Amino acid sequence: MRLLIIEDEPKTVQSVRQGLEENGYEVDIAYDGLIGKHLAKKNPYDLIVSDIIMPGLNGVELTRELRSEGVETPVLLLTALGSIDEKLMGFDAGADDYLVKPFEFAELLARIRVLTRRWNGSIPIASNILRYADLEMNLDSKTVTRNEKKIDLTAREFALLEYMLRNQGKVLSKSEISEKVWDVNFDTGTNVIEVYINLLRKKVDKDFSARLIHTQYGMGYVLKLED
Repeated sequence: MRLLIIEDEPKTVQSVRQGLEENGYEVDIAYDGLIGKHLAKKNPYDLIVSDIIMPGLNGVELTRELRSEGVETPVLLLTALGSIDEKLMGFDAGADDYLVKPFEFAELLARIRVLTRRWNGSIPIASNILRYADLEMNLDSKTVTRNEKKIDLTAREFALLEYMLRNQGKVLSKSEISEKVWDVNFDTGTNVIEVYINLLRKKVDKDFSARLIHTQYGMGYVLKLED
């Protein structure tokens, strides 16, 4: 499995690279955003791990430009701030996950495994097409359409929508979503699930007459047609 690390701090690069290679990953390194973008477009990677504050092109701008140019590789952003506004900016640009510095290498490794496992389809699936109403997801081509209109999703948004499609009509609690989509226990101190639900709504419901993603207050979220 091949990863691209975009980071301008040599000590961080050295320790992360060594740890990843010891865990069997092939690692390419870029020390600024422009070189990182060039490598991301040139080579097929399973995941891009990028710092936000970098010379040349910051991580959010890098992610936005890659998405606009058709690069769908999952992106994990590293940040020293971790504010909600900053995370929203990154998610809107097309990032799939965040990790706040300083971090334990074990946590970085866990995030990488979750993102690459989801994107590379190593989780068993029963069918390669999931449908609900006029919404369709192709698990082979990693594409989503609604009423034949293409909807562009990040890897994490795709994983969340896939879970909702597999449980259509069922109210899903935050703890269920956290465990099944994020592979972690739900942290009551974070609103990351609400952030992703809102991002999905903008893409799946905003331009269509019937809403599919609903909130059951105090209980969770459900994929269903409006009553």
